[in-house]
Amino acid sequence: MRRRHFLQASTALAIGGLTGTAAASVTPARRPLRILILGGTRFLGLHMTQYALDRGHWLTFFNRGRTNTDRFPQIERIKGDRNGEVGGLAGRNWDAVIDNSGYVPRHVRLSAQLLRASVPHYLFVSTLSVYASFASANDEDSPVGKLAEPATETIDGATYGPLKALCEDAARDAYGAGNTTILRPGLIVGPDDNTDRFTYWPARAARGGRFIAPGKPSDPLQWIDARDLAAFAIDTLERRVTGTFNAVSAPGRFTMGGLVDASVAAAQASVGPKDAPQPVWLPSEFLAAQQVQPWSDMPVWVPSEGDSAGFAATRMQRAAIAGLNIRGLEDTVRDTLRWHLARPAAEQTTLKAGIAPTRETEVLAAWKP
Repeated sequence: MRRRHFLQASTALAIGGLTGTAAASVTPARRPLRILILGGTRFLGLHMTQYALDRGHWLTFFNRGRTNTDRFPQIERIKGDRNGEVGGLAGRNWDAVIDNSGYVPRHVRLSAQLLRASVPHYLFVSTLSVYASFASANDEDSPVGKLAEPATETIDGATYGPLKALCEDAARDAYGAGNTTILRPGLIVGPDDNTDRFTYWPARAARGGRFIAPGKPSDPLQWIDARDLAAFAIDTLERRVTGTFNAVSAPGRFTMGGLVDASVAAAQASVGPKDAPQPVWLPSEFLAAQQVQPWSDMPVWVPSEGDSAGFAATRMQRAAIAGLNIRGLEDTVRDTLRWHLARPAAEQTTLKAGIAPTRETEVLAAWKP
């Protein structure tokens, strides 16, 4: 075992998982891999890194060195920029590369073409947003979105999904389908989420008092815990599983009612009954009339009707057959709230997602059941 490999594995065993689970509980891989991670220092990358270390793999980060520089100090870092400054990767060999920071095809093409001769397996983290429509359920063969201007590199709500689809093409073109793994996750949730979308619900329950619960308790939801996605990604590398996979929970497994109930239970267990959380279920029609927006004001939730009828019905059988496991709702909610309550006070009180407290109070006051 190389000295750096030993130091990486030893440090992982010493610090344990990101949520306090002992690394020793993860079975070591039969054959340690040398894995290059393009990015690696945000949300999903942190969980991928921890799981890979727990499995005994040897890792290298390639990034600009600006984010979470204090995390995983034992890991080799190559400083560079995907926007043309990739020379630090030349002349090196790895068993696999994880690309979880590719958003425009030019960047993916540049890295994939450079690494193809020295790295045999390319894993690209894409998104369910690649699909052209959510009016009905999608599977991996459903049509993907197209750009009106294919050369654009502007990333916004309209271009994000189609650009990711072009990134998938860039990876396949360089590596061939037989050496490429494409993961299309839905909403990624759990501890270390820097978007606060899923976090909003347990955090709001922990604040206590009356709060808006949107739509109906039976409204379906889909997501994937970052730790489950990380484990699935590393597992596909270890077993050389290739292909395209929708990485998300099964349709119907999770509901808005389940999320609200689990958030209330976790809040009561964590912060006590100082001001008991009281969900107030408001119909989607009323919320629309009050200009309360699905997904942004009410994170995670989108009414399953009209153009979004298939939004929470994405088929994921292919990933399940390939070994994807999705943990229970209560675990994700509990661990997310625990992480949230350990954040700096400013981050706890100013979330990046969810309806503003004053606006929520106004909407609740307007509701006349």
